[in-house]
Amino acid sequence: MPTDKPQPAFVLVRPQMGENIGAAARAMWNFGLDRMRIVAPRDGWPNPKSVAMASGAGRLLDEAQLVESTGEAVADCHYVFATTARARGLTKPVVSPERAMQIAAERIAAGEKVAVLFGPERAGLENDDIARANAIINVPVNPEFASLNLAQCVLLTGYEWQRAASEIIPERVDMAKANWAEQIEIEKLGDHYEARLDEAGFFFPEHKAESMKLNLRNMWSRMALTGADVQMLHGVLRQMVRWKQRDG
Repeated sequence: MPTDKPQPAFVLVRPQMGENIGAAARAMWNFGLDRMRIVAPRDGWPNPKSVAMASGAGRLLDEAQLVESTGEAVADCHYVFATTARARGLTKPVVSPERAMQIAAERIAAGEKVAVLFGPERAGLENDDIARANAIINVPVNPEFASLNLAQCVLLTGYEWQRAASEIIPERVDMAKANWAEQIEIEKLGDHYEARLDEAGFFFPEHKAESMKLNLRNMWSRMALTGADVQMLHGVLRQMVRWKQRDG
C-alpha cells in the first residue's frame, strides 16, 4: 500500500516508453513520493520494461492508478499543475518548480489534494491537458534545447517537493567520530607555535612582530580544527624542533 505521507499525485499523461515510466517511478521514490497515476500509456499496462527500469521502486508501478483520460486522473484533486517548457498560449499562472511545490505543500497541509501533470515524451502535454490545470510549472531550461526527459522532469519536481515539505540542512560536516576543538585548545596551539617561532627568529623585523603574531592568531581562529587536528599540529611542531636539535 502507498505510504500515508501527505503528498501530491504525479500523473504521467500518455507516456510512450515503459522505460521512462520505470525511471519516473524510481525518481519519485528517491524523494518519498509514491502516488503515481498513468493516463493511457501507449504500449499498454503493465509493461515489463518499466519494471526493469524502476529498480527498487517497482511497488509504485504495482500500485499506480491506470486511467483513460487526464480529466479522470485529476477528478478528485483540488489543485492541478501542468509541467511544460514551452508557452502554450493559455492564460494561466506560470511558476517555477520551486514555487509550485511550495504551493503544493501549503495546499496539502490545508487538506487539499494536488496533482502534477507530466506529458508524453514526444511533444509534452497538449493544450487540452493544460486547460485542466490551475497553473503551469515552467522549467527554466535552455531555450535552444527545451526538450526535457520525462523522468528528469519528475526527478526535478520531486526534489523541489522534498525541499518544500521537509527540513533540508543546506550544509553539514560529517565529523567521522571527531569533535571540534575547543577554544582553549586553539589558544594553546597558538601559544605553542608562537613560542617556537619566536625562538627560531621568525618574528622579524621587531617592529612587525606584534602584527605578525596577531595575523598568526587570526589564522588559527579561521581554521575549522578538530581536536585531532590540533594534536597533529602540535606533533608536527615538536618533531620539527627535535629534528633541528638533532641536526645541530
